[in-house]
Amino acid sequence: MSAAVPDPVPDPAPDAVRARLVARHLQIGWWGLLIFLLMGAGLEALHGLKVGGYLDVSNQARRLLWTLAHAHGALIALVHLGFAASLAAAPAYAMAHSAWASHSLSGALVLIPAGFFLAGAYLHHGEPGLGIYLLLPGVAALFAGVAFVARGLGRASRD
Repeated sequence: MSAAVPDPVPDPAPDAVRARLVARHLQIGWWGLLIFLLMGAGLEALHGLKVGGYLDVSNQARRLLWTLAHAHGALIALVHLGFAASLAAAPAYAMAHSAWASHSLSGALVLIPAGFFLAGAYLHHGEPGLGIYLLLPGVAALFAGVAFVARGLGRASRD
C-alpha cells in the first residue's frame, strides 16, 4: 500500500497575481512620481535661493545631472503607471513576462535616477562621479522591462 501523495499547492489564480502586480505598480508609480516631483521642487528651490553649490558655473555638471535624475525618475514612475494600466487592460498578458518586467522596471526606477544623482553629488573636476556607472545596468533593466511588456502583450494579442 502506497502513501497518498498530497496534491501540490496550487499557484494563486492568475487574476490574483495580476491584481497584486497592478496594485504594486500603481503604488510604485505614484510614490515614485511624488518623490521625483518633490526632488524637482527641491531643485527649483536651490535655483530660486541662488545656492552657489547648485548654480555656480563650476557646478554646471551637477545641475545637469540632478535635473536628469529628476526627469528620468518621474518618467520611469509614469512607465510603472503605464505598466499597471497595461496589466489591468490586457487580461491575456503572459504572466511569466509580467514578473520579469516588474523586476526590471523596478530596478530601472532605482538605478537610473540614483546614477545621475550620485554622479552629480560626487563630481571630480567637473566630471561625473562613479555613480554614473549605475546607468549601465539601469538602462539595461529599463530596456529589458519594456521589451518584456511588449513581448508579453504581443503574445497576448495572438492568443
